[in-house]
Amino acid sequence: MDKGERVCVMATVLVCGALLAVAQKPKNSIARDPYIGAIAVDADSGRTLFEERADVPGYPASTLKLMVLLLIQERIDAGKLKLDDMVGVSVTASKTGGSQVYLDPRESFSVEDMLYATIIQSANDAAVALAEHVAGSKEAFIKMMNDRARELGMADTRFASVHGLPPSAGQRHDVSTARDMAALARELCKHPDIFRYTSAVYRQLRAGTGKPFDMRTHNPFLKEGLAGCDGFKTGYTAAAGWSIVATAKRGGRRVIVVVLGSTGRKLRDAKARELLNAAFVSGL
Repeated sequence: MDKGERVCVMATVLVCGALLAVAQKPKNSIARDPYIGAIAVDADSGRTLFEERADVPGYPASTLKLMVLLLIQERIDAGKLKLDDMVGVSVTASKTGGSQVYLDPRESFSVEDMLYATIIQSANDAAVALAEHVAGSKEAFIKMMNDRARELGMADTRFASVHGLPPSAGQRHDVSTARDMAALARELCKHPDIFRYTSAVYRQLRAGTGKPFDMRTHNPFLKEGLAGCDGFKTGYTAAAGWSIVATAKRGGRRVIVVVLGSTGRKLRDAKARELLNAAFVSGL
């Protein structure tokens, strides 16, 4: 094969790859290449280090569970809730789809166990159980989420669920932006106890029983040991695309990066990793 033939073959491969990527994108997806929006901020000062379409709305998917974590942690810090308080499982919670830890209405778990399940496993059933325990119903907890979002200045955010799953008929999508999710992440950083959950790579639920459940993080940077990374959360649905809210701390400086609505998991990870590393290496 001569040089001209090799060039032709390479070009064909690239074109076919691009066509395949387009073909694989769900018809109802609002994801963009490389993302709907992205932002990098200094966690302490709030200074924006990088932004691109940071105010364009997207669907946050499971990254919105960070608001669940914030509301629960704030109540723990205020003495209104304890880590060893037991959380019952309703039939509604047990029937929540998507990522889950397969809760049974006959079970109950501590607030601490439910938080680990919500963040490590991204368990939708655990998120619902926590919401019902704190507020009495999903709807009441969603109101708390939206009220807190307004207090944090998340002007372009509207929560419609406690888990980020696609809406059922007649329901609305959860909506947020890269900038708003960064504001949520900054608030979380004021509660250092949350990092016990967001930095955990593995934990067992029902440990010591006959049916232990192995929970493993979805955060690629925790898996690969990216320097200083200790949070936060990934999210994905076919309509939303691939998102991540990530943070790392190096040399006493913490950076938060949000990539919202990427068309691919590897693309999302590459962009978020690039922004995190650039913030420390070049200072952006």
